[in-house]
Amino acid sequence: MAENEHSGFLWFLAGLGIGAAVGILYAPGAGDETRQRIRDAAEQGRQNVKDRAQQVRDQAGTWVEKGRDYIAQQKDQFRSAVDAGKQAYREATGEETGSGTAQ
Repeated sequence: MAENEHSGFLWFLAGLGIGAAVGILYAPGAGDETRQRIRDAAEQGRQNVKDRAQQVRDQAGTWVEKGRDYIAQQKDQFRSAVDAGKQAYREATGEETGSGTAQ
């Protein structure tokens, strides 16, 4: 559902940009003035896209790092569980812990 909200927001921004461009084209003013306004609006839009892309990259990096941390934590828990299981087996079978036998 959150993805739909982000998608809707992006469509809203796209519509806002298109509406602004159309408004500039139909606004009264000299040709040079209008072209400069269009260039300025395009540059501002380009900068907004760059900023948003950087935010997305940063967020993705954060998610990747959290994922790595989670996987490392799960590996540690699994190893601990395996070691506990081995120890319980040794104790149940009466096997010595330092006997030097390969497992």
